Amino acid sequence: MSRCLFVVPPLVGHINPLVGVAAELESRGHRVAWAGVPEIVRRLAGPDAYVFASPAAWADADRPVRPPDIRGPEALRFLWERFLVPLADAMADGVRDAVLAFRPDVVVADQQAPAGALVAERLGVPWATSATTPAEFTDALAAMPKVAAWNDALLRELRLRVGDPEGTADPRFSPHLVLAFTVPELAGRPARGGDRIRWVGPSLAARPAAADFPWEWLDPGRATVLVTLGTANADAGGRFLSACAQALRARADRLQAVVVDPEGVLGGGSGAAGAGSTFPGTGTGTGADMSAGDLLAVPAVPQLPLLSHMDAVVCHAGHNTVVEALWHGVPLVVAPIRDDQPVVAAQVCDAGAGVRVRFGRATADRIGPAVDAVLYDPGHRAAARAVGSALRAAGGAAAAADHLEHLLEDKEQG
Repeated sequence: MSRCLFVVPPLVGHINPLVGVAAELESRGHRVAWAGVPEIVRRLAGPDAYVFASPAAWADADRPVRPPDIRGPEALRFLWERFLVPLADAMADGVRDAVLAFRPDVVVADQQAPAGALVAERLGVPWATSATTPAEFTDALAAMPKVAAWNDALLRELRLRVGDPEGTADPRFSPHLVLAFTVPELAGRPARGGDRIRWVGPSLAARPAAADFPWEWLDPGRATVLVTLGTANADAGGRFLSACAQALRARADRLQAVVVDPEGVLGGGSGAAGAGSTFPGTGTGTGADMSAGDLLAVPAVPQLPLLSHMDAVVCHAGHNTVVEALWHGVPLVVAPIRDDQPVVAAQVCDAGAGVRVRFGRATADRIGPAVDAVLYDPGHRAAARAVGSALRAAGGAAAAADHLEHLLEDKEQG
């Protein structure tokens, strides 16, 4: 059978969708290897994942700390100059070594790991793009030609260092196949890459279990709301989580909340509370007791199985959280922080499946009515269910594996 090499950045949200695709390919007899940070890949894909270190220590030692207040073009410049381009340079040798050693029939490169695409092109290996967020489809720089020209120049310089100097393909958009882990019912019509995009929806696969979750705590007689800021926003979330807690506790007569609180801002520093526990305060200076009958704060949750018990989700508009919630027909309150999150938040609202609040100005008085809207306005739930139907019909990991097999077949016939 064929060999597939997945090239991924050290970002959980970009690896998780490919875990299911890799498992599906292996179940069909294909061999799969990864190029990335071994500790992160094996934590998500399993301890037996075959990983070429590329690079081994970059995630912990060299990742830049982004100032929390930068926005717009300045944020884009930081993303490319301080993260994506240095990451590609750091990964290039490892990716090349992986391709030469593993000899894949196809490389699957995440959009934020352009070294995968550039090295594959240079070595003459067909490659597909993994698009774990639809942000690049929007061509947001079309209205900013100077910024677009700067971005194109960065990619040309990167190509000269690690790719084929004569190559012309945009490393974010394979000329052969772009796997989009969403659907047009949510993402809208793409401005770029349309004829190469295959809409597969979310790839939902078994993940490492979080610490024991107290399922008995959930009260089926009340609506339940999940609050989460994903895996990469703990540094920005303390004030927001406290405001959410205050808003949701004010509605304890009719709902309960599960809050993902990795830093322990709601739990007196412990970051966890089990059934029967109490909380010393909201973090807002009120000193109010946080009864575990109203709100459960835990450092991590088993998100996929938990979503089937949720009536609403409050989140940062991270793409994986959004599509996983909508896959379950759950409407959202979205409070985007940075990067692609404003784009995803706008898509949720345009689809009618949620309400947006401004993260920097989100208070309990603003969060509470937004939660009420998605819980009690039937239009939001109907829209969430409609998008969810499209996401489920797209096929997920199995559909992605089908498209990769078609690419492999085309290579053999060519």
